Amino acid sequence: MVRIGKTGLTLGSSAYEAIRFDIIEGNVQPGSKLQFDALRERYGIGISPIREALSRLQSERWVDREEQRGYRVAEVSKDELLELVKTRILIEGLAVREALIRSDAKAEEDLVLAFHRLSKAHRLDSTGGRNPEWEKLHRQFHLALVSGCEMKWIKQFCHQLFDVAERYRLLSVAANPERRELEEHRAILDAYIEGDADKVRECLQNHYQTTVNYVLQHKAELTASVVKNESAET
Repeated sequence: MVRIGKTGLTLGSSAYEAIRFDIIEGNVQPGSKLQFDALRERYGIGISPIREALSRLQSERWVDREEQRGYRVAEVSKDELLELVKTRILIEGLAVREALIRSDAKAEEDLVLAFHRLSKAHRLDSTGGRNPEWEKLHRQFHLALVSGCEMKWIKQFCHQLFDVAERYRLLSVAANPERRELEEHRAILDAYIEGDADKVRECLQNHYQTTVNYVLQHKAELTASVVKNESAET
């Protein structure tokens, strides 16, 4: 995933990657206006690549276009979150089952290594803020979980679903510092090593439901914040 600095794009990144990254990270809030002049100043690029990026992001449902009013960051909703989680469980459950049928030793080794690295990191830093290293290792663990599946479209879909789910998780992560992610990920790993696809799916369901609970607890506060920001803009 591309990292975007406060003063513009990093080397080799694009307007699409920059805006998408900021949406996932919560640097721009759901429902926020995406004004061309502000985006041009933020990323240090011209209007044309921004327009192309927003068009692509709209097709992928990261942003919405309102007639005569421009673009906004796509809203979040309880219904979408619940559908997203259900879809992830179905698709990732299938990917894991296919991987376990193949008995791919390399994929299992990669998952064990990904968990080991994740277990050495802390989600929050010493100040209580997010730890970027943990976030990177967290992504690596979940992608390693489906890496043994040979069905490339299924794996690609898993990657896309992870990014959408991250947007929801990151909206509430700072408000929930006590979550026991390590135990949740260990349970997923143990079930995978046992070769029990049904148990992996059950662990994933529990893992994602915990995220849902945190997000929904935080959603009212988030919605109030967006409304307040919109009022200030007008």
